Amino acid sequence: MSKEMDFENLFVSLLPEKRFSSSEIQSIAQQLRRDALKMIYKAGAGHPGASLSEAEIIAALYFRILDVDPCRPEAHDRDRFILSKGHGCPTLYAALARRNFFSIDELSKFRQFNSLATSYPNMSTPGIECPSGSLGNGLSVGVGMAIAGKLSCSPGRVFVLVGDGECQEGAIWEACMFASHHNLDNLVLIVDRNKLQINGSTEELLSIDPLDEKLSSFGWLVTNVEGNKADQVIDGLEWAIAQRRPAAIIAHTTKGKGVSFMEGNKAWHVGSPDAEQYEVALKDLA
Repeated sequence: MSKEMDFENLFVSLLPEKRFSSSEIQSIAQQLRRDALKMIYKAGAGHPGASLSEAEIIAALYFRILDVDPCRPEAHDRDRFILSKGHGCPTLYAALARRNFFSIDELSKFRQFNSLATSYPNMSTPGIECPSGSLGNGLSVGVGMAIAGKLSCSPGRVFVLVGDGECQEGAIWEACMFASHHNLDNLVLIVDRNKLQINGSTEELLSIDPLDEKLSSFGWLVTNVEGNKADQVIDGLEWAIAQRRPAAIIAHTTKGKGVSFMEGNKAWHVGSPDAEQYEVALKDLA
């Protein structure tokens, strides 16, 4: 697929049974990175590290896995996605715009007054299921949605993407315990395991390893994938939705993925590139 993908023609008549290949998802993820980088550069602020690390996860969800329809955004039987690590919202906004939930023009208004692409996700933006940004809350909201789905006999599933630094929050583990106790097999947890948070390494600041064993001890089924490889992300998600218990995917990613000077660099947790850095980044993502 070409660098600049023709999303308008690709998705105007998107059929429910359309299944993009892993190579197509990989290309879409790279386009979402370019979109997110452009948004952050134009706004002069944002969180590039987290936005770039999650691209394959967001691309796989919105262009392969999620049963969502921009023409019926509030359908009772839809799947629901919560970006608990709300600071990574540029990539989510890019996916929603590319899926025609709102105009692609809104991306150029990121962080501006009255924009749909707000600094952190909120319910005024089409396709957003839950406000986020205050870390540690998204999984609890997802648990509530999963219980509501069970009670209302909805076939929809709930997917929650959390950051690994966020897993230091006690509320995450309360939600894990509750989900396991009630066997919420319609709930999928995805951990963006990029191993960095704003002040440094997660393992230096407050270790969460062995994360897979901890989740298993709370009654979850767990798999590990390379989170920046679309084929592994897709396999992990398809494995998770086939389980009969709450399932978690630990997606091992690189913070700032795709941009040479941002990869694995805690300094790019938050900030915006200058003009020269932006040109370098665009070349990296070509």
